Amino acid sequence: MQNAVVALIVLVAAVYAAWHWMPAGWRRSLAPRMARWMARSGLVREEREAKVARSLGQAGGCGSCDSCGTCGPTPVGGRDGASSSARR
Repeated sequence: MQNAVVALIVLVAAVYAAWHWMPAGWRRSLAPRMARWMARSGLVREEREAKVARSLGQAGGCGSCDSCGTCGPTPVGGRDGASSSARR
């Protein structure tokens, strides 16, 4: 029984990691299918299917190759953001 629980935890973690690092285009195309499957299997109510699809299709985080708009221009003080007076 313990091995089955550990295997389930590892499987869930692997699916989460794959979804997070998946290219944004793939994620957006798979999100409606995943939401539809979740609604059919009873994991999500059918009236929330569209909201789940939008949520699943969003960017996974920084570095997920999606234009979320959080990457701004480089600070004036240089790459690390430290000014010349702070380096003294």
